[in-house]
Amino acid sequence: MERSIFELWGHGKSPEELYSSLKNYPVEKMVPFLHSDSTYKIKIHTFNKTLTQEEKVKRIDALEFLPFEGKVNLKKPQHIFSILEDYGLDPNCIPENPHNIYFGRWIADGQRELIESYSVKKRHFIGNTSMDAGLSFIMANHGKVKENDIVFDPFVGTGKASRKNQKWRGPDENIRANLRQYGLEKYYLDVLVSDASKPSWRKGTYFDAIITDPPYGIRESTRRTGSQKAVPKGIEKCPESHVPVSLSYHLSDMFFDLLNFAAETLVLGGRLVYWLPVYTPEYTEEMVPWHPCLKLISNCEQKLSSHTSRRLITMEKVKTFENRDQYSHLLSDQFLPYQGHNSFREKYFSGVTKRIAKEEKSSQE
Repeated sequence: MERSIFELWGHGKSPEELYSSLKNYPVEKMVPFLHSDSTYKIKIHTFNKTLTQEEKVKRIDALEFLPFEGKVNLKKPQHIFSILEDYGLDPNCIPENPHNIYFGRWIADGQRELIESYSVKKRHFIGNTSMDAGLSFIMANHGKVKENDIVFDPFVGTGKASRKNQKWRGPDENIRANLRQYGLEKYYLDVLVSDASKPSWRKGTYFDAIITDPPYGIRESTRRTGSQKAVPKGIEKCPESHVPVSLSYHLSDMFFDLLNFAAETLVLGGRLVYWLPVYTPEYTEEMVPWHPCLKLISNCEQKLSSHTSRRLITMEKVKTFENRDQYSHLLSDQFLPYQGHNSFREKYFSGVTKRIAKEEKSSQE
């Protein structure tokens, strides 16, 4: 979600470059906002780094060459100007100096207050992996969700109403209750419990967007229903208390199933938005799953640790699904790189083990 919109006056990779850029900005464009009858204030925004008050004041004072003639008003200024410093995206490796510095006039703020309104901390019903509100809004934006769209989440998480040995949940412990809490219950359609590897949908295009966060196999291994033994004939319906036998469900298979499902059920122009976990040292662009009916729109990274991250993948349906498309990935040169996702769980915990051992060794020295 956009934090704010600014009219850019200057940009540089160092303070000197920024000042040079500002001096070349047309004065006639500055004057309407700097005249003697106006009031203003200058704010500092840093990304991935925190500055002291002294450092902020120093940066503001360095802009004295700009032709400000109005009065400073910190409470209700007519015009707000901002210095924005970008220190990259890696919280584990923050540079001493910013990668880029911007200066501009503030135009408007986005709707980021919604993140607080929909905060997971205030939600009645959450699970171990409930998605952060801010990321949820970003996913919806990537999906280009608009009014009256039908959106599906095949891994809805806290919507799972029945598990082995799980007690019945109260009336406020479900997805519908969460939507009711936010005044959005009218948008709720339904929830079902099924195996994502065996979609129970009739053939057809139903969804304008599929937005989801598949399990990574970290808190518990990924499983699907099935058995390596022959299933006796005549067993068509199981009692409600029956717990089905399950098999391992490799991450690569899960993503192939997800892409196939999206290709079959999305309307043309509909979007699939999902998170792809990766082991950073081995990640390449070729590891992003591919499908002939889906076009890759964007691939954004969110760091999880020094050795893992997840990629927000956005794809758009550009071709009508045909039966031959279902296994087309097997013929792709990228098929082997895809399978690298299958060991993500082992590599994740291997990195954690190494980090703990390193910390213990450092504490002993």
